[in-house]
Amino acid sequence: MPSDMTSFDNGILLYGAGKEAHSTRSFLKKQFPDIKIYVTADSGNIDIKDAETISPADLPQAIKEKRFSTIIKSPGVSRYRPIFLMAREAGIDVSSNLNLWAANYRNNCTVIAISGTKGKSTCATLLYLMLKAADKDVGLAGNVGVAPLEIADKHKFVVFELSSYQTADMAFAPDFAAITNLSPEHTDWHRDLAHYYADKLNLIDRDKDFLLALGINAQSNELVLKAVRDKKRILPELDEDFAEQLKSVAKNSKLKGEHNLDNAIVAAKLALAAGADENAVLKGIKDFVPLPHRLEEHEIDGFLFVDDSISTTPEATMAAMNSYSDKRIALIAGGHERQQNYSTLAEKLANSSVEILICLPVTGDRLATATYASAPKIEVLEAEDLQTAMQALSSRRARFDVIILSPGAPSYNQFRNFEERGDKFISLAKELFSK
Repeated sequence: MPSDMTSFDNGILLYGAGKEAHSTRSFLKKQFPDIKIYVTADSGNIDIKDAETISPADLPQAIKEKRFSTIIKSPGVSRYRPIFLMAREAGIDVSSNLNLWAANYRNNCTVIAISGTKGKSTCATLLYLMLKAADKDVGLAGNVGVAPLEIADKHKFVVFELSSYQTADMAFAPDFAAITNLSPEHTDWHRDLAHYYADKLNLIDRDKDFLLALGINAQSNELVLKAVRDKKRILPELDEDFAEQLKSVAKNSKLKGEHNLDNAIVAAKLALAAGADENAVLKGIKDFVPLPHRLEEHEIDGFLFVDDSISTTPEATMAAMNSYSDKRIALIAGGHERQQNYSTLAEKLANSSVEILICLPVTGDRLATATYASAPKIEVLEAEDLQTAMQALSSRRARFDVIILSPGAPSYNQFRNFEERGDKFISLAKELFSK
């Protein structure tokens, strides 16, 4: 996208009305106040100031009339929708908040981009803290921190935490990158698993030569290694003595589980490559506070409640279980259907410290069936909603030490988002378990 925007004389359509759309609108109003702005959204309220609303049903006609010359798409809107092919065939560009940021601000800073199926938010936050401890002028943007356009050119370093929705059509290369891991997710958005993998790895599968860090899972993934192209681009392992020191500091920090130790190591490799020293890396780990709804702990009347509502994959649920393997666990899982495979999770349950599994609609039905076969010693309950699940656990208090909400699935079938689901979990915990 040209940075001067001179080709957009017919206006711009914002597809989506969430956080990024508001960010894009603010940017356009400030930088290009005379450009006509339209907005559309598939659901929810549209509250974009100084924008003309077009209903989704009217979009095909608006495209035929070329009422706008560019569509700025929000991440949650799949790039594979037929409407975008129609737009491209009509000569209408389709871009994003992230690409608009790059067109205007990319050359003024060092970009470190982190993606992966899970762990990317924690890894990006750790890296940001490490660079901050090293007195680097650093900002955090993407799915954590602020929207890309809000960070503008305020910092010399920008750490981007990017989902596959954002890497799919990312039109620029980073200076450093990381892939934490790669496993099936978001097949509904990406059409199929092959597209998901390709879209995720678009972050690193590029001609430009830049250094990158890989998590343990990614290091042995053939698709990741193919995207790397040249293994000389992979940052080396940490010095053995420093690695042991890092593990000791992480063990006594608020990081939970082996998966987060891996995230810390990936972040450390990137931080050192970007100019931080070892002391800054360790300080970043010490300063880390768990992200909201990611293994967020609440103690209520002697019980530990762990809000891991941000968990949307079976792999994330397994990581949550492993983080509390020394305790008797009551696990609540299940959510929006995305055709993910729960057989491995059910097999892991057989050798875990989970005593009770409560399965929520819709994916909970498949998880329950798989668990009956793989882990018959676990008490499996199927609940119609989160409140019913918590009520069932309140009458079984002698069976567990910790209750973990780690759904392994999105929230959209019963909640607006994972934040609402996590907040409801803690609200019910206080209501049902407080003396």
